[in-house]
Amino acid sequence: MIRHTVVFTLRHAAGSPEEAAFLRDARVLAAIPGVEDFEQLRQVSPKTDFAFGFAMRFADAAAYAGYNAHADHQAFVRDRWQPEVERFMEIDYQPL
Repeated sequence: MIRHTVVFTLRHAAGSPEEAAFLRDARVLAAIPGVEDFEQLRQVSPKTDFAFGFAMRFADAAAYAGYNAHADHQAFVRDRWQPEVERFMEIDYQPL
């Protein structure tokens, strides 16, 4: 199992229609084959200034590779993520 996580801050103002549209449109990622337990999260810790997080699980490395190569994922990264995300940190985990 791989748990894919990313924390990020958008270029849009907090509470703006653009922020809401980005988060709504990101739900397309949940429909990509192999994605399990897709979550959108609001970051609340005072220890970091990232605003949001996405988390999802994959059964194995092949499912994760399929997600990364999927046309919907690549289109979202190209058309929405790159122009709208100010900064991010990605971390992928496997159980010990």
